[in-house]
Amino acid sequence: MPIYHYTQPLAIDITPKSIVYKTNGEKVCTFQRYYSNNLKRLLDRAMEYRYFLRYDIYDLNDQIIFTCKKVSKKGRVYYQAYDYETKEHYTITYDKWKELVADLLIIGKDLNIVIDKELEDWTRYLWEGKEIARWRAKLEEEFLIELEISDDSPIQNPAFFIAISQCTLYIGG
Repeated sequence: MPIYHYTQPLAIDITPKSIVYKTNGEKVCTFQRYYSNNLKRLLDRAMEYRYFLRYDIYDLNDQIIFTCKKVSKKGRVYYQAYDYETKEHYTITYDKWKELVADLLIIGKDLNIVIDKELEDWTRYLWEGKEIARWRAKLEEEFLIELEISDDSPIQNPAFFIAISQCTLYIGG
């Protein structure tokens, strides 16, 4: 089972380029919150950094390989993701509410994955009733984030899980 880890600052207004590592210390990819211009960054600050939400994932040659962004239309909030390697589009939407935390649903061309969101433990990605990946952020001096992908997962690309997790779980809302 591949295991990945990275760190994130406690403050969501800080947008460093972050490196993702495998457990053995090997660099896998980088990612960063993206703003297309300074006006969006300024407006986002006024809206508590939760409106213009987009994360881009880069390979080790600094080429974009995956992106996930928040979309707000007519009072409805959802996320759109795109895999530049497979040309696959995904929609991430709120599925159902359990207590105060909403589950999310990832919809692709031939794929439906449920994100069983937990605030203080592992958030699980479920496909056909099986856990295919899990993600968690532990709070220390900064967030220490872990991602585990099952060997049975139909998606083995960590960029998929990292981009979606950063938007929907790390920032959320």
